[in-house]
Amino acid sequence: MKSYLITDPNYFSDNKEIFKEKLRAVLKNHKIDFACFRDKSSKNIEELAGIFLEICKEFKIENILINTNISLATKLGFNGVHLNSQQFDKIQNAKKSNLITIISCHTLEDLENAMKKNIDFVTYSPIFDTPNKGQSKGVEELNKVIKNFPNLKIFALGGIIKNEQIKDIEKTKAYGFASIRYFI
Repeated sequence: MKSYLITDPNYFSDNKEIFKEKLRAVLKNHKIDFACFRDKSSKNIEELAGIFLEICKEFKIENILINTNISLATKLGFNGVHLNSQQFDKIQNAKKSNLITIISCHTLEDLENAMKKNIDFVTYSPIFDTPNKGQSKGVEELNKVIKNFPNLKIFALGGIIKNEQIKDIEKTKAYGFASIRYFI
């Protein structure tokens, strides 16, 4: 099962030295297959994104993504983008830019739309309780979704903070799990 790190300035900081230190610590302590720079609020997003890319390459992370920003992904040399659930219309633009493309899905309709658009990967969330993300779906719902969409590579996302949760997700045959807080 693949692991997918997503950053958040609340846990990683917008101070570049603290950001470097925290990111390196996470990458030393965990095997990461996918990594996404996600920051919606810092004033130095481009600088931090460049640092993120550099450090991920240093740690030989193969799939390095940025959240929502296709133009910054191509400008800085990221190899992928993680689109939010309001960006289905951007999938083809991302693919034309030769970017690995992941989209956030929260409903069956989202998953059907993602499949029709030949998305590379999806996150499905929230699986467990997580701050400000509404009712959790649970592992049983995740399992149903995986069985109903066998051609989608699905990352479980949302509230994943414990090894027991990852073991439960593994039983579903999800492609992987994505988290912010698990890796901190």
